[in-house]
Amino acid sequence: MNKRWILALAAAFALGIGAKQFLNSSSDSGSNTIAELGLQGKNDQAVALFNPQDERIRIVYFGFTHCPDVCPTSLAMLAGALNQVDQDLANQFWPVFISLDPDRDHAAKAHEYAQYFHPAIDGASTSAEKTKALAGQYGVIFRRTELENSQLEYTVDHSSYFYFLKPDGTLIQKVPHTLTPAPIVQAMTTITSSSKG
Repeated sequence: MNKRWILALAAAFALGIGAKQFLNSSSDSGSNTIAELGLQGKNDQAVALFNPQDERIRIVYFGFTHCPDVCPTSLAMLAGALNQVDQDLANQFWPVFISLDPDRDHAAKAHEYAQYFHPAIDGASTSAEKTKALAGQYGVIFRRTELENSQLEYTVDHSSYFYFLKPDGTLIQKVPHTLTPAPIVQAMTTITSSSKG
């Protein structure tokens, strides 16, 4: 890891902390509304990520549709977890893929991409500014990297976690990138067991 990348990570971390503090103060005043998040998904409909009336635990994954390996693997593992648990348990969760590349991933594209892996996974996108703020709230580190002599023009380097959130957006747990559905299944089981207890 070179010095530039280390500095970029440090800067992104600092930005994330600032965005988190800003959004936390915003949510305290009740301004972290659906409209302000600006997330849209299927048919450009608003995605109510923070909505206490929907009691499902969110499983949020931040990525992008042009991702060559990490995102497809992660979403495949999430799909595997959803297929391994019984339907009653699965119904207590709402998996959402949120694009870190809104310039290329409009709402419909993000949703279609997520649906490719599992029909229960919704995809969503918002503006670049709101993407940075939302990702920063959970410490997601990402940056655009230009690709010379490539039709893709650029890629998005990013951290890879599954964020388990309460309906109001409070982080319960995060599960790092995995090559097996087991850690996701374990988190789903543990979170529902503790909520009943």
